[in-house]
Amino acid sequence: MFTGLVADLGTVAELHSTTDGVRMAIESPLAAELAEGDSIAVNGVCLTAVGLCGDRFGADVMHETLRRSSLGEVQPGSRVNLELPLQAHARLGGHIVQGHVDGVGAVSATREDGFARVVTIAADPDLLRYVVAKGSIAVDGVSLTVARVADDEFDVSLIPETLARTNLGTARPGTPVNLEVDILAKYVEKLVGQR
Repeated sequence: MFTGLVADLGTVAELHSTTDGVRMAIESPLAAELAEGDSIAVNGVCLTAVGLCGDRFGADVMHETLRRSSLGEVQPGSRVNLELPLQAHARLGGHIVQGHVDGVGAVSATREDGFARVVTIAADPDLLRYVVAKGSIAVDGVSLTVARVADDEFDVSLIPETLARTNLGTARPGTPVNLEVDILAKYVEKLVGQR
């Protein structure tokens, strides 16, 4: 389990594609905190760390993950949001994030609003049914508050700290982003639907 508070902005150093999937190598000081088999969120996708070497770790990305996330679009040199799993004694500073991407959206617009930047993200209406204004959503693994919801898009407002510490600071129209809705909304829907 994660909180959506990005710990580091890593760099994709290498990608090795095979018929079985993709092995990516990522450079980050967080590699020193990992052991073989540990979980780490990469752009909001829970992956397993392998091939640790200095400030570099590897992760195998299977076809299912490539189909359901934007990780298939990263290239060597891409900056990726990284987060280590929540420890039982730590504060829950963001919201509950599982690292299970629900869908991929795309940045459709950005605009400055004082010191903040409003980012509009187009998403599938089937996904947006779980998104509510002032609710939580993870965008590329970043815990954010929804500012506005429409039929086919939503807005988030990013403070300077988020713009500087995550890859959302360089997001432009057309940028694909991983989306994970609040798990509580999905549980409520299932429970209400069973009545």
